[in-house]
Amino acid sequence: MARYQLTLSYDGTDFFGSQRQAKRRTVQGELEDALHTLGWTGRSILIAGRTDTGVHATGQVAAFDLDWPHTDGDLVRALNASLPADMAVRDVHVVGAKFHPRFDALSRRYRYKLFCQSLRDPIRERFAWRVSSEFDENVLVSSAKIFLGTHDFSAFGSPTTPKGTTVRTVTKSEWTQVEKDEWHYEVQADAFLYRMVRRLVFVQVAVAQGKVSAEAVAHSLAKQAPAGKRSVYPAGLAPAHGLTLVEVTYPPVESIGQ
Repeated sequence: MARYQLTLSYDGTDFFGSQRQAKRRTVQGELEDALHTLGWTGRSILIAGRTDTGVHATGQVAAFDLDWPHTDGDLVRALNASLPADMAVRDVHVVGAKFHPRFDALSRRYRYKLFCQSLRDPIRERFAWRVSSEFDENVLVSSAKIFLGTHDFSAFGSPTTPKGTTVRTVTKSEWTQVEKDEWHYEVQADAFLYRMVRRLVFVQVAVAQGKVSAEAVAHSLAKQAPAGKRSVYPAGLAPAHGLTLVEVTYPPVESIGQ
């Protein structure tokens, strides 16, 4: 019996999130069903982070214990043969018995895609948010820098546990123009609050459209701002379908308990 670390990609469109739910199709449920076909007898796999309904991934990480007498490559092929078309295992390898994809993670990186266009575009809109009203591109780019560093992000999400902290350290926050009308937002942090990335994107677009000031956003992160007055308006979230979990990083193998 060995513990395996798995990297997974999925199109989140038809999933009710990553975490297992009764009577609903989830990433965890599909992966566990595939593992059962290979003789897996565990109760639950471990996942690096929860993704909401409609959110995609190219670098989700899971772990499970399995008695597998073949190669890692054989395991990848066997799992992909049993998984549905909107999921795929990218990599599998053996890790230490104490490895936990969530608690051992050093950082997570997300990418959000949006494009500015007045007319509907059904193909692009499957994986990107269509922003119908124009925005100031320079303001959008500069607003991303506000979030770098360690801040209380309570205005931008809720803790992942009832008594969890809302303080997070963001090490990357930047917009890149990839086409004339398309922009990608890359954000990396030690961890994220529930729906934090979608809130960050929505607020930055609002700033770029002149609906809220950059100063108000910065004030919401300031240490002197009272906890009950950290809200940033207008309220809202960027749509889930523009968001992708790209990468989860870990310490060197030798530093994780065996």
